[in-house]
Amino acid sequence: MRLGRDFGWLWSAHAASTYGTWIAFGAFPLIAVRELHSPAFAVSLLEGAGLVVAAIVAIPLGPWIQHRTKRPVMIGMDLIRFLAMASIPMAYLVGSLSYGHLLVVSILSGTASIAFTAASGAHLKHLVRSDHLLTANGRFEGTTWVATAAGPPLGGALVGIFGPVTTIAADASSYLLSALAILRIRGTDVATPRNPAKLRFADFARGWSVIFHDRALRLLFLNQMAVNGLIMATGPLLAVLLLGEYHFSALEYGLAFGIPSLGGFAGARLSARLVSRYGRQRVMTATGWLRSIFPLGLAFIQPGVPGLLTVIVVEGLLIACMGIFNPINATERLQRSPAEHAAQVVSAWSISSKLSQAAFIAVWGVLATLTSPLTAITTSGVLLLGTPLLLPKQEHLTPAGEHHSRLPC
Repeated sequence: MRLGRDFGWLWSAHAASTYGTWIAFGAFPLIAVRELHSPAFAVSLLEGAGLVVAAIVAIPLGPWIQHRTKRPVMIGMDLIRFLAMASIPMAYLVGSLSYGHLLVVSILSGTASIAFTAASGAHLKHLVRSDHLLTANGRFEGTTWVATAAGPPLGGALVGIFGPVTTIAADASSYLLSALAILRIRGTDVATPRNPAKLRFADFARGWSVIFHDRALRLLFLNQMAVNGLIMATGPLLAVLLLGEYHFSALEYGLAFGIPSLGGFAGARLSARLVSRYGRQRVMTATGWLRSIFPLGLAFIQPGVPGLLTVIVVEGLLIACMGIFNPINATERLQRSPAEHAAQVVSAWSISSKLSQAAFIAVWGVLATLTSPLTAITTSGVLLLGTPLLLPKQEHLTPAGEHHSRLPC
C-alpha cells in the first residue's frame, strides 16, 4: 500500500534516527566504565536518572507542542539531539569529557526524544488517513526491529575499529539526516489554535485526562505500562545473568538479542494482514496474551548453548508478538485521540512509559540483590501472566470517531 511521498519522508526520518540510536546502543555505559572509570552505581544512575529527569522536564512540552506546527518542532528536537550528542566526541577529543557531561546529554536527548515522538505522532495522524494508520505504524514498527537487530552488532564493530565515541558521532549524524528528511515534507502542517488565557494545570495534564476519560485508552495505557515495565526490568538482570554468572561471550550476548529482533520485523509486516482477516480486537487479545506467557520461559535459562537457544527462542516469540501488537496499539491510541490533543496524549504516554520503566528497573534491581537475578526474572514472568486482564474487550472498542465527543474541558 502506497501512503504518499510525505509519509515516505517521515518514515525516512524515523529510520535514520532509529538506526543511529541502536548503533549507539550501550555507548554511554561503555564510555562511563572504560573511559571515565565510573562505579556500577553511577552507571545505573546514568540510565535511570536520565529517564526520570527527561520525563519530568518533558511534562510541560505537551501543551507547547500541541499549539505549534509539528514539523518545525521535530526539526528543532533533531537539532538539539544532534548538538547534544556531537558534544561528546568533541569533548572526548580535547580530553574534557566527564560523567556530568554524559548525564546532561542523556537528559537533553531523552527530553528531545519525547517531544519529537509527540510531534511525530500528531503529524502522522494528520498526514495519513485513519484507515491507513495501522499500515503506517506497522512500517515504523518493522523498521525499529530491523534496527534493533542490526544496530548493536554494527555499533560494536565500529567501537572495536575506531574507538568508543564513534557510535555517538554516528548517532549525532543520524539526527541531521532525520531533520533533512522532515524538511522534504511538503504537505500541510497542523497546530491547535492557542487559547488566549494562560495555561492552567489542567492543560499540562490534558494528555492523561484524555487517556483516563476513554475506557479503552485507559486499559491499553495501564496494560502497556505494566508489560513494558516488567519486560524492561529484566534487561539489566539478563545482562548480569548471562555475562556475569553464565559467562556468555559478547558475541553470544549480541546474538541472544539480535536474532530475536527479526521476529519483531516479521510480526510488524503481518500485523495489518492479521487484523484484516481476524479483526483488530481478536488479534490484539491473542497477541496480548501470548506476549505475557512467553517471558516465563526465561526462568529455564541454563549456561552454555542450551541457555543461548532458550533466550533466542523465548525472546523471538515475545518480540514477534510485540511486533504484531504494537502497531495495533499505536493505531488505536491515535484514532481514539482527538486531533486537538493528539500530541499531548502521545507525550503523556511516552513520559509515563519512561517513568514506569525506571521504577520497575529500580525495584527489580533491589529484588535481584535480595534474591538472585534468575529469581527476579522469574517473578517478572509470573506477574506478566496477569497483564492481559487489563486489555480492553470488544464492547470497549467503538469505531474511530465515535469515542471522543464528550471530552473533559
